[in-house]
Amino acid sequence: MRTALNHIYRLGIKELWSLLRDPIMLVLIVYTFSLSIYVAATAMPESLHNAAIAIIDQDASPLSARIASGFYPPHFKTPALVNPAQADAGLDNGDYTFVLDIPPDYQRNTLAGRTPAIQLNVDATRMSQAFTGNGYIQQIVAGEVSEFLQRHRNGVSLPVDLELRMRFNPNLEQSWFGSLMEIINNVTMLSIILTGAALIREREHGTIEHLLVMPVTPAQIMLAKVWSMGLVVLLAALAALVFIVQGALQVPVRGSIALFALVAALHLFATTSMGIFLATLARSMPQFGMLLVLVLLPLQMLSGGTTPRESMPALVQDLMLAAPTTHFVAAGQAILYRGAGIDVIWPQLLAIMLIGALLFAASLGRFRKTIAQMA
Repeated sequence: MRTALNHIYRLGIKELWSLLRDPIMLVLIVYTFSLSIYVAATAMPESLHNAAIAIIDQDASPLSARIASGFYPPHFKTPALVNPAQADAGLDNGDYTFVLDIPPDYQRNTLAGRTPAIQLNVDATRMSQAFTGNGYIQQIVAGEVSEFLQRHRNGVSLPVDLELRMRFNPNLEQSWFGSLMEIINNVTMLSIILTGAALIREREHGTIEHLLVMPVTPAQIMLAKVWSMGLVVLLAALAALVFIVQGALQVPVRGSIALFALVAALHLFATTSMGIFLATLARSMPQFGMLLVLVLLPLQMLSGGTTPRESMPALVQDLMLAAPTTHFVAAGQAILYRGAGIDVIWPQLLAIMLIGALLFAASLGRFRKTIAQMA
């Protein structure tokens, strides 16, 4: 047993030295757990940030001033007060995404019980901001008009009042979701890439034949690749969580980082085994890259990290229970977002361990067959 552990340790150190001699892989690791996370967190396409808006105030009333004051950073830039000619030119030049036209006598007609209309012009070429900002502006205008009327009318209050309380993300910050989910997705992606590339690199360089004449077993070779590449990804993910997410992006992490590291380590055991399995199917690095496209997209898109699993068809939900990423995403979100403990995520832990054991067994069988063919 001691000899086997020594072989696994020595082979793992060899894998780490091979990785250090590969500058492309090192750059990929650094980028994946630094700039990639920052970009994913701050450049979410569905978010509204510093949208340019102009207001044509033809009413010049307290109500129109109140509506104009409802737009402020970070969702909108400070509104520019323009005339109709300037508004048209600004839309044509791309200076404004939204132009809100408040007509004359708007306050008077509103207080008289009429339903005057406000015109909103939108530059729809900026599609993501146009779609999201349209709803924001409607809510802001409706809210300001409603509060204004409550001060000038003695209306009957409704028997039920809806109080909104945002839990875990009170300001609905997109960066809080994007940064943490990018770490979770990148752990899966990079672990598969590193282990698969390590095996293919040995095959292309001819060093796999050297291993065949050494007193090591296929299981020891696999375990060496699993622990070494898994350790690299785990350390990089924890560093990104502390320095990029908590440090640069100021995203609060509610749960235990040690517990997240435990879940990530179990998940890495499954995904590194998956990477070795894919590498035994591919004969070259380009083939391995094409297999990654077929595997990574479903793992990331259907595991609940992009959209809730409840919104997917029942068949997809059932099929994705066999993927380790589904349980890793659920456990990671529970820990990092909601501060869950092991008493909450133990079903996901058991599922990841079971799936990891099955993937390792399948990969080991395939790896032994591949080595037998080369011998």
